[in-house]
Amino acid sequence: MNILYIHTHDSGRILSPYGYKISTDNLLEFSKDALVFEKAFTTSPTCSPSRGALLTGMYPHSNGLIGLSQRGFKIDDYKKHLVNFLKSNGYRTVLCGIQHEAGKYLESYLGKEVIGYDEDITTDGFSYEQEELVKWDKENSLKACEWLKENGNKNKFFMSFGFYSTHRRFPKNKTDDKTKILLPHKIIKSEKTYEDFADYIESARNFDKSFKNIIDTLKETGLYEKTLIIFTTDHGIPFPECKCTLYDAGIEVALIIRKPKCKNNGKRYNNLISQIDIFPTICDILNIKKPDYLQGKSFLKVFEDVEYKVREHIYSEVNFHTSYEPIRAIRSEKYKYIRYYDDTYKKYNLSNIDNSLSKDVFVESLNNDFNKVVEHFYDLENDIEETKNLINDSKYKNEIEKLKKSLKEWQEKTDDPILNGEIKKEKNWKVNKRKCINPSSKDLNDYE
Repeated sequence: MNILYIHTHDSGRILSPYGYKISTDNLLEFSKDALVFEKAFTTSPTCSPSRGALLTGMYPHSNGLIGLSQRGFKIDDYKKHLVNFLKSNGYRTVLCGIQHEAGKYLESYLGKEVIGYDEDITTDGFSYEQEELVKWDKENSLKACEWLKENGNKNKFFMSFGFYSTHRRFPKNKTDDKTKILLPHKIIKSEKTYEDFADYIESARNFDKSFKNIIDTLKETGLYEKTLIIFTTDHGIPFPECKCTLYDAGIEVALIIRKPKCKNNGKRYNNLISQIDIFPTICDILNIKKPDYLQGKSFLKVFEDVEYKVREHIYSEVNFHTSYEPIRAIRSEKYKYIRYYDDTYKKYNLSNIDNSLSKDVFVESLNNDFNKVVEHFYDLENDIEETKNLINDSKYKNEIEKLKKSLKEWQEKTDDPILNGEIKKEKNWKVNKRKCINPSSKDLNDYE
């Protein structure tokens, strides 16, 4: 069976298969012929750590990729990457578009040189302004289609197709009436945020057209029924209190998988899944022995039984984005516990929020004396937007203690370095100071 791994940038679940009025009709149509995971989560709400975890089957603090690859962070052993595992099992591995596990996300050639792909068929993206990189996505989709037509039926393959969409900066939206747009929760309502989110919709619209090119080609070539198609994204949308936070808005991800001839294609799975579970599941689908370093749980049985429960909890973490902000979280079906570990800086790490109109609105809304609360506990059944921190509510004392205990056990089992104190920065890591506001500041005084 071939494997096609399609991934967007910063989309969360804000796409039409999850009930949002977003112009992604082709993805919606695909979801009707695939298994949709309603409660899938990333291990980290930042770009490189999330992808590194999915593709090694190891949590970020276990595989070494605890920050952005363009800022000097790396996987400790790229031989543990899914690409190299599949190569050792006879797969031709092909990269088209973004990879974010080595170097800058436009440096696709590092996919071959560092990660180990057999082929990199990505077109040149450096000639585009960021707002125009949706056009690069289209070029790459056509290149992927060309490769599939010429090579798809020769040997079994693994193709990673990485979209720039829906990463910032977005193309301008000249189509939608901004007064009729519904903002996802966590986004402050204002004229600026409506404009900003409308541009996100435009980026998603462009993704959807290129996605259609690939699915149509699979059907035209007869590969659709020979290929495991995995669609997902890296983490939540690039808005304040979403990306780079451990709220659901930061760690929720779309996950839609089509396994050929699966009786549950067209259905929905409503129990917890972590992206770290994808690697072991691929192993079971292909009937290949799992490597012993995997930390996830296979959900192969879900393709036969959508009631099957894979896990009680999901775990997520932040270490470095642009600045150092160590956070851990554990989530069950009903509750979530979040813990901040940096006792030296209690205010918002504002450089960890992407520059945008929405960020401007968010910063204006903050009280200058605002300090982060170290511990959070949320009753997700009664507070889906995570607005009421119940950490001091005695009614939930037992539930809080259970989650704290389970989190500690997971940290000990996976050798989480934060248990030993502050994570020491290496010289080649580019890290903003915690009080810095602009993540791309040109002022050297804004960096550690």
